[in-house]
Amino acid sequence: MSKNKDETIMSDTPRKAATLVTHGGRHPKEFHGFINPPLVRASTVLFNDVDEMKGRRESRYAYGLMNTPTIEAFNEVWTELEEAAGTVLVPSGLAAVTVAILSALSAGEEILVPDNVYGPTRRFCNQTLKRWGMRTSYYDPMDLEALKSALDGGASAVFVEAPGSLTFEVPDIGATLELAKAAGAVTMIDNTWATPLLYKPIAEGFDLSIQAGTKYVGGHADVLIGSISANERMWPKLSATHANLGIQAGPDEIYLAMRGLRTMKLRMDQHEGQALEVAKWLANQPKVARLLHPAMESCPGHENWKRYFGRSSGLFAFELSGTEDDAATFLNALRLFGLGFSWGGFESLATLAEFRETRSVTTWQAGPVIRLQIGLEAVEDQIADLEQALAAIAA
Repeated sequence: MSKNKDETIMSDTPRKAATLVTHGGRHPKEFHGFINPPLVRASTVLFNDVDEMKGRRESRYAYGLMNTPTIEAFNEVWTELEEAAGTVLVPSGLAAVTVAILSALSAGEEILVPDNVYGPTRRFCNQTLKRWGMRTSYYDPMDLEALKSALDGGASAVFVEAPGSLTFEVPDIGATLELAKAAGAVTMIDNTWATPLLYKPIAEGFDLSIQAGTKYVGGHADVLIGSISANERMWPKLSATHANLGIQAGPDEIYLAMRGLRTMKLRMDQHEGQALEVAKWLANQPKVARLLHPAMESCPGHENWKRYFGRSSGLFAFELSGTEDDAATFLNALRLFGLGFSWGGFESLATLAEFRETRSVTTWQAGPVIRLQIGLEAVEDQIADLEQALAAIAA
């Protein structure tokens, strides 16, 4: 019998991203010819005999928490996309952050975290890590000298988020990575904004790559899931930490993430194009003080963006020329854009970026910041909604 096409297509050469997300993880021959890997809801796996049960650690499937055909299919394609040694799945992006950090730190050790990090990551570090005897120090991601000084304290790990949460600064990722590695620190990055389609952390030298699959992977605002991929150095520690914590994404969530993955590149291309069009329109509006879109020259670290990314996604922010009350008026006037957290889905969203009271190293002395998730509606309708909401400020 001839091999199934999905098992042989370009098997001897690296696959382009569009082909990989379409064909990766598919083995129809194993599942009676069906295109999609099956949704397996399972806890118990039955063994044929005692010897097989005793040798379960060598088994492909031994318990539903650790591996099923559903988990295996997603991990296969995502690990290849990340160019990693292995991937684990967890129930959310925040869980991905926590498992990554816990795989790198022991009690008494320190992690360096950028001051513009995702808020819940900061909360986890300040509360849970502290309670477990692990230290967190925050650094200005745009100040390499400050990072170098912080590393002199013997930090065991360095966390990177690029672009920064809410204000979208793009650090010099390569220089940051070089400093961290020279100090012997484990390196990890929250790569949710770019995904491996725009930036491949493991290939660039990071030990761990974190992804909130809730966003662009799922793509439909209906799933919570996260992933951590590791290089050869960190894969044993990551897989052991994941297993010992017993944290696994549910089968339905993994299946939905796999379905979303098939169209992720197509959606990312559309998000990018429309977001750039909206950003360029906003740049010419008198009530917009500054665009915080990495692809725009007004965004801190724009040159770093050109060096490390060169492309962008559908999430950015802008500084409003006005007060917090003006920002509330603008947001309340929106009709097409919903007011809500998260991003990466098909719908456009807006939120007031609240970060002034939480950052401890850097300060923001400008106007209110509004974050936009540019969805898949007609860009003309998106711009029209923003235009009427800006007009409401003066009304």
